[in-house]
Amino acid sequence: MKIGEVAKKVGAPTRMLRHYEQQGLIQASRSTNGYRDYSDEQIEHARHVRALVEAGLSTRMIKIVLDIEAPAAQEQPDECNRTLAEELARELRVVENRIVCLEKSRDAVIDFLQRTNHSDLLATA
Repeated sequence: MKIGEVAKKVGAPTRMLRHYEQQGLIQASRSTNGYRDYSDEQIEHARHVRALVEAGLSTRMIKIVLDIEAPAAQEQPDECNRTLAEELARELRVVENRIVCLEKSRDAVIDFLQRTNHSDLLATA
């Protein structure tokens, strides 16, 4: 699939997909004419990267997360130096704080909708 179609499926501009590729977060095959060509697996990977970006992770941290999630890392993780472990622990605290904030926002929206005559919308949310 060409980059324009992938951009629509992933919900990211083509420029952003090219940036992700430059950062080593995603890869695309190249067709004989040099155009990027994405497989279904590569599209799913791009969606995952996009979700991590939307969750607020930096591209540097996303690269680390992707490396940790890789099947090879699951079987036999490489040694993790103290500096990287500390950075991951800091990022974990940031993510956990973001989750708490999002949960509070979600609860406020639910509470508001329940007090309106639009509570039926909660069943589809």
